[in-house]
Amino acid sequence: MKSSMGSVIRILTFSFSMISASSVVAQMDDEDGDRRLPIQQELTAPGPHGLLRGTLSLPVADGAPPDGVPVVLIVPGSGPTNRDGNSPLGISAAPYALLAEALAERGIPSVRIDKRGMFGSADAIPDANEVTITAYGDDVLAWARAIRERLPTTEGGTRCVLPLGHSEGGLVVLAAIARLPDPCGLILVSTPGRPLGTVLREQLHANPANAPILNEADEAITTLERGEQVNANTLNPALQPLFAPEVQGYLIDAFAYDPAALIAETRVPVLIVQGMSDLQVGEADARRLADSAPEVILSLVPDVNHVLKSVSSHDTAANLAAYADPDLPIAQNVVVTVTQFLEQIDE
Repeated sequence: MKSSMGSVIRILTFSFSMISASSVVAQMDDEDGDRRLPIQQELTAPGPHGLLRGTLSLPVADGAPPDGVPVVLIVPGSGPTNRDGNSPLGISAAPYALLAEALAERGIPSVRIDKRGMFGSADAIPDANEVTITAYGDDVLAWARAIRERLPTTEGGTRCVLPLGHSEGGLVVLAAIARLPDPCGLILVSTPGRPLGTVLREQLHANPANAPILNEADEAITTLERGEQVNANTLNPALQPLFAPEVQGYLIDAFAYDPAALIAETRVPVLIVQGMSDLQVGEADARRLADSAPEVILSLVPDVNHVLKSVSSHDTAANLAAYADPDLPIAQNVVVTVTQFLEQIDE
């Protein structure tokens, strides 16, 4: 595998008219032309105290994919987000499951994972809150080893395992990529380009209803950025879940990372995918990342929101409604963008 994309920023703004037969690797049809669903298999990797669990999606049931085909490792975003991209906090859009299915239909295998301490990976650590960005990065490395063991190449080479980080998962893979043996590329989807404390401030200030609690919130974030704990009992009750004592260690760790500084040290081809209807991460974040990266393609995808669904309306309520709609297909422009990048990795 090789790549020659060059140390430039290439900005792609896709529309549906650009989707063509040349954009796919191999559409999965049987002899009668009927669409076949990908093969879904449970896959495990070793965790600190127990197994990490995820789902391997394969285009075909028998045999490994061709040696040059990358395996996409989908790393989830913040909070209790499961391997499908859903959360008990009100997200049931299943973006990771839909992305895995769409990639498999194009001949690309993937693995989507449950985070350590959560869901299928609950036994990996006793307390899901006792985590750091580095610890999540350890799991990325464990998953890469497990994938390469499960899908070895036929000629003894190294299978390309390409992490795809969504939202906060992008920060995890940025921090981990330098430690990944034989890295071949990286995909960042809806990934903040600024430290997470800065992003959190902006998100809180964007909602006018938060005006009475903004001073307290800003002070709490500043305290955590200094590496100090906050007395959550003194905060407004509306802020106490956000700054609960059990998550403050993770917040202190996560706030210390600057994604732009991390991507500046990345020495693999990077694809940045940013939906232009994303209410949580914006174009400015994507451009800050792209401006800092040595080798990058920036794809600004119109009418796509944070959970990778197409939203034609500018109405916030309609955008948020897509977060709870698993029947709404994944935005095809996202699939095409990712597929085309993977094709270049395999050249």
